Amino acid sequence: MASIFSQIVSGEIPGYKVAETDHYLAIMDIAPLKRGHVLCIPKQEVDHLFDLDATTYAGLMEFARLVAKAIQKTIPTQRIGMVVAGFEVPHAHVHLIPVNNMKEMDFNNPKLQISKEEFAAIAQVIQMHFKSSN
Repeated sequence: MASIFSQIVSGEIPGYKVAETDHYLAIMDIAPLKRGHVLCIPKQEVDHLFDLDATTYAGLMEFARLVAKAIQKTIPTQRIGMVVAGFEVPHAHVHLIPVNNMKEMDFNNPKLQISKEEFAAIAQVIQMHFKSSN
């Protein structure tokens, strides 16, 4: 069965898309630690990040860098933290989280409750900044 991320890529289920290329997709995390918490994925379904071929891995990191810059322009924050855990979904992904300190990147912290309207609004602004920088 395809991962939830592959289902979002194929359009079978919706996602709050913030950036997309032929090979990568960035979507809002629906259980965010902070406003602007985004997941970057390769469209190719591979379970473990380090099992990606070198070109796809490098491309994902560059894509994540560009998405992080767009998040930084959207959400007032000191840094964009990057986390790769890979336990939640069997599809390689990178978390980009706007943070002001290390404690804010703790996945044991309560997840934010954000309305569909706010998710869509944040995604739209990040997307605008992503497109304007490319």
